[in-house]
Order: sequence, then C-alpha cells, then structure tokens
Amino acid sequence: AAATPGSGAGSGAAGSPEATGGSSGGGGWRRPHGPLQRYYGPSTAEAAEAPPDPTDINGPHFDPEVFMTKVRSECPLGQLLAREAALSREIRALDSDMQTLLYENYNKFISATDTIRKMKVDFRHMEAEMDDLAANMAAISASSARVSAALQDRHRRGAQLAGVQALLRKLQALVEVPGRLRRWAGTEPARALRCHARARAVLRHYRHLPSFRAIEDESHAIMAELAQRLRTRLRCETLDPKELTECVEMLLQLEEPAEELSEEFLSQAGARLEAELAALEAELPAADPSGTATTPPPPASDILDFVDRGSSAFVGTLCQLAGSYRALFGGDSERLEPFAAALAARYFALLERRLALERGLGDTSLLVRALDRFHRRLRALLELLPAGADAAAALVARAARERVDRYLRALQTFFLGCLGDVRQALAAPRPPGKEGPGLPDLLATLAASVLGQLKAVLAYVQLFTARDVAFASLPYFKGEFCVTAVREGLVVAFVRWLCRTARGFADGPAERGAPAAPPALLLLLARLCLDYENSTISYILTLTDEQFPPQDSGPAVTPGPALCAEARAAAQRLLDHYVQVQGAAVAQMLRKSVETRDWLGTVEPRNVRAVMKRVVEDITAIDVQVGQLFEEGVRRAQSSDSSRRAFSVYSSSRAPGRYAPSYTPSAPMDTHLLSNIQKLFSERIDIFSPVEFNKVSVLTGIIKISLKTLLECVRLRTLGRFGLQQVQVDGHYLQLYLWRFASDERVVQGLLDEVAASAAHRCLDPVPMEHSVVELICERG
Repeated sequence: AAATPGSGAGSGAAGSPEATGGSSGGGGWRRPHGPLQRYYGPSTAEAAEAPPDPTDINGPHFDPEVFMTKVRSECPLGQLLAREAALSREIRALDSDMQTLLYENYNKFISATDTIRKMKVDFRHMEAEMDDLAANMAAISASSARVSAALQDRHRRGAQLAGVQALLRKLQALVEVPGRLRRWAGTEPARALRCHARARAVLRHYRHLPSFRAIEDESHAIMAELAQRLRTRLRCETLDPKELTECVEMLLQLEEPAEELSEEFLSQAGARLEAELAALEAELPAADPSGTATTPPPPASDILDFVDRGSSAFVGTLCQLAGSYRALFGGDSERLEPFAAALAARYFALLERRLALERGLGDTSLLVRALDRFHRRLRALLELLPAGADAAAALVARAARERVDRYLRALQTFFLGCLGDVRQALAAPRPPGKEGPGLPDLLATLAASVLGQLKAVLAYVQLFTARDVAFASLPYFKGEFCVTAVREGLVVAFVRWLCRTARGFADGPAERGAPAAPPALLLLLARLCLDYENSTISYILTLTDEQFPPQDSGPAVTPGPALCAEARAAAQRLLDHYVQVQGAAVAQMLRKSVETRDWLGTVEPRNVRAVMKRVVEDITAIDVQVGQLFEEGVRRAQSSDSSRRAFSVYSSSRAPGRYAPSYTPSAPMDTHLLSNIQKLFSERIDIFSPVEFNKVSVLTGIIKISLKTLLECVRLRTLGRFGLQQVQVDGHYLQLYLWRFASDERVVQGLLDEVAASAAHRCLDPVPMEHSVVELICERG
C-alpha cells in the first residue's frame, strides 16, 4: 500500500479519472504519462504551495504507517477491497507505460552508444596530433631564439654604424658652420644665430683640437661682424617695437653687454614714443607765448577720438615696449620705471590740455565714455607702472570736477537768463485790454524751469557713477565725488548762490552800479526763496542723496536746515526791502506834496488833494500785487465804526470828546506838552520792524513808512488855518481807506493822530474844520 499511489483517505478508485479510464477499457482518452507523473510526485512549485500532509500518498511527506492507520480506522471492509482492486489496476497500467517508453527509445539508446564509441576513437587521434604539434612548437621556439639572437647582433652593428654616420654628419655640419654663418648673416641673421648657438657648445668643448679651434675662430669673426651691423642698425634707424625687440634680442644672444643694450633699447623706444606724443600734440592748439587770453580754435576731433588715438598709439606702444624690456632684461626696473613715468606724465599733460578745450557742456556721455576708455586701456600700463595709478585717477577726478563746475556755472547762467526773462515780462508794456502773465505764473515758470534744469544736470552728472563705467569703482567716485563735488559743490553751492543772488537785489544794488530791481521782482524772489525754504531745498537734497548716496564715513555735509535758514533769511531781506522800496515810493509822493505846497497861503479846502487819492490807489495796487503771492495774514478785530471815525487835530489827552464834531477848546493849551504826555501812554510803533510773510504785514509796513514820512514832513512846515484844515481833510480821507489794509487799525489811527498833532503844533492859527464838513468833503472826493 505504501508503494502504490492513491488518492488518500476517504477516496476510492472511482475518485481517480485515470484509474477509472484505465479499468473501463474503452470510450475515454487516457494520458499515458499521467500515472508516471503522479508517481514521481508533484512539481516543486506545487509542493511549496501544498501544506504537509502525511496521508497524501503522492506528497513528499507521505508516512505509510499514518496512512494505513487512518485507512483502517475510517474505511469499511468493502471499501478496502475496492481500494485494493483499484491499486492493482494502476500498477498494471504503470508497468504497461514503462514498457511502451522503453520500446520507443531503444533505437535512440543504440545510436547514442555508437556515437560515444566513435567520439572516443576521434579523441585518441586528436591527442596524438596535439603531441606532434607540441613537438613542432618546441622546435620553432628554438629556431626563433636563434633568429632573435642574430637580429640583436645585427641591430647592435647597425647602431654602431648609425653612430659613426651621425658623428660624421656632425663633423660635416661643424665644418660647414662658417660657410652657413657667412651666407645667413646678411640675409637671415636670426637663422645664423640659431646655427651658431647649436655649434657653439661643441666648438668650445673641443677647442683644444686645432681643427675645431679654427672653425670657432672663424665663426666668432663672422658673428662679430653681425653684431656690428646690428648695433649700427639699432643706432641709426627708427625701428618699430617688434623690430627693436628682435634686434636687441639677437645682440643679447651674441653676448653683448646688457647694460649698454638696455640704454640703447630705451633710447630707441623713447624716440618712438616721442613721435607718438608729437602726433597727439599736433592736434592741440599751440600755447600763446605772449600770455594774452585768447579763445583757442575748436579741436579738430572730439575727445573720444583723441583718447582712442592716444590709447591705441602711445599707450599700446609703451605697454608693448615695457613688456619687451622686461622680457629681455628680466626684473631690471631701475631704468624702466622712471622712463615710463616721464612719458606717462607727458601723455597725461596732453590729455589735460585736450580736456581743457571742452569749454562747453557738450555731450557729457561722450566725455564719460572717453574717460572710461582711457581708464580701461591704461590698466595694462599701470601693471608695469603702479605709481601712475594715482596720477590717472587724479586726472579722471579733475575732469569730472571740472565738468561739475561747468554745470554749476551753466545753472547760474540759466537762472540769470530766467531772471532776465522775468524782468522783461514785468517791464513789457501792456496794451489796453490785454494783460500779461501774472506774478503766480511767472513764479511757477521760474521755479519749474530752474528745478527742471537742476534735475537734468544731476542726470548728466550721474553718468560719472554709472555701473558700467570702470572708473566709477574708484574710491573717489564712491564717496568724495558724490558728497564734495555733486552735493556740496553743485547742489548746495547753487542753492546758496541763488539765495545770495536774490538777496543781492536788496543789498544795495546802487552801490554795485546795477539798476534797481523792480518791486515786483523783489516780491517774486522773496516768494521763491520762501518756497525753497519750505519744500524745494528738502526735495533737491533728497533727490541728490538718492542719486549720489554718501558714505557713512565720508566728509561732512551741509544740513538741510542750514540751507533753509539761508533761504529764509534771503526771503526776509527781500521782503523787508520790498516794503522799504514801496514805502519809499509812496513816501516820496507825500514828501513832494508837502514840500511843494504853500501851507500858509493856501485857501480853504474844498476837496481832497489828488496825491492822497494816488496814495490810496497805489496802496490798493500793492495789496493786489502782494496778494498774488502771499496769504492774507491775521488782522486784529476792528471796531464797528472804523470807517467813520473822526480825524481830530487834537490828541485824546486834550480832547476826551474828540469824536464829537462840535467840540471846540475853551482855552488855549500847551499842545507840545500834551503831545508828549500822549506818547507816554500810547503804544510805540516800530516803523522799520521786520515784516511777516503775509499780505497784511507787508501792507502795514508800507503804510507805516508812508505815514511816518508824512509826519516828519509836516513837522518841518509852518501852517496857516486853512493848511491845518487841509491836513485834517487829507488825514480823514486816508483814515477812511487805509485802515482796511493794516493788521491793526490803531497803527494807522495813531500815526494819523501824530500827523494831526504835529500840524496843530506847527499851525499859527489852529482852528479845525467842522467834522461834518470834513466828512462831506471826503465823501464828495
């Protein structure tokens, strides 16, 4: 039972298709190798997947004892007998299959046996042939050894023969050296030198032999002649740098003294470079020996072309010659550096002269490109001449500062031109019905033009610090140029000059021989300086610091508040001068009207004098003019009857009821004493006090100057009764109109009271006019 395949416990012969088919004997197809396959067991993959089962008769873990125990315990007798019959049938079927397999492969077994027998015979033959081949190879190896020895012997003999032939060729070459040197010395000296250099060591080594000594002596004579011709050429001809280098190099190879050759090299190089400098100097106008200031003619080419020619011709030649000198004479710089420094200084001087011809502003970008190209191409020279770096940087810095100074002068000229346009616009006649530009328009145009020009100048100057400019990386252009040259030397200097120029119109123009500025110009310049103090200076400095950022450790800068203080001081001085000029103009009319009138013989007043009407008209025009540029200002609260107040010829101390029109003094009194008492208790009026930047303060200052002049003129005159009454009428008329222009009506009233008191004091018959009559005359006038 253990050797017989089966299906396991609980399965009979009927459960196996192969067993059923084999026992039935007909009808169904049966796989012939099925039982064999089952006999040899399942495949490796199936065995790995199936769990271990000791009762599986086809499994690798089959245990006969366990299987029989299970079958006897589980199957009845009838089933055991059926199982036995099935196993018998399977055994017979397996035997039949094995016999069939043996019959089918018998012929193949026989053929394989014959083949193996033949292969054994062939192998024996091959072994015999391999033995013969090994013997032949041994014989060939022995022959090869003999041939190799023969070849080595032949090679040794050939080498000895070649050595002899080479020696013969060398001897022949040495014999031919003088002839070759003689043939090449005149046409190809470099080839002759190479030939002599190759033969010189051998000739010196075998000099003790007479034949070699003769060849050496003849060669030396030929090379001495060559050296003499090279020296003659070096001294008598102007050679280009390449030819000069080759000539000196050949002389050094001929073992000529290096000291003499270095001097002759520098002498020839100096002549060549002097010619380059002379060509550059020929483009510049000759200096005037008389020293008279004459305007030189414009240069033939622009600065960029001049720098290009100087860089490519002089600088390139100097660098090439300096490099050749160092290659020829090693590190000997005792002669080279002074030589190069002197020539570079001359070149820098020529470039300075050419830069001085750039008198106009021209194209700043062209100047920057020229300086940038000069600085870039000079780097090769500065490697040979480090001391020239400072001189080159100083030259570029001077050119930049000079251009900034010219921009400053151009800004000043532009501002003066704008002022000239403003003065022309103010002085131009106005056709009837057609008004010119007002002061606000003129101020806006002037301020915008100057600021726009300044911003354009800053944009041009910024080209010197652009990132693509080589010299912008110098420490000077990162710090000192931005602060000293641009911020302080251009922006701050222009603002200060503008303030000084504007203030100059107020600081005694007559002393300088210049015509007096029109009052409107003074007012406009005062407003301009005030605007600079309020906003423009801060904006300009911020813009400058953004475009030209100063270094933290750089030089000190002018603070903005200091500039603003200067601008405010200039504005204050201009406005004070405007008040003085306008006050003097009104005062002049009042002075002439008082001095040219006969106050003793005048008739009874019937009208207000025309000069008083003119004064009111002029003050009104000034009020309109000032109001165009300045704010209104603050006024003190006026009394309700300011326009109707009576103008009395007596002070309040003598006439408590001075506003009563029917008041008449009851007895004569000392008016001089009463006037002085009144001054003790009245507020002091400062006539020439600084004015504030508003319309009311300006008009108050003009009115104070005008009325103070009127007061002083009245004090110098002697009046009759009707003269006093005329002063009374004129004063009341002024009171009616001037109080509204002043910041405090008490200022106008106080000055007019003093005028009236002085007139009464200087009157021979002080009888005032009735107030109602005065009002009637003023209203009619």
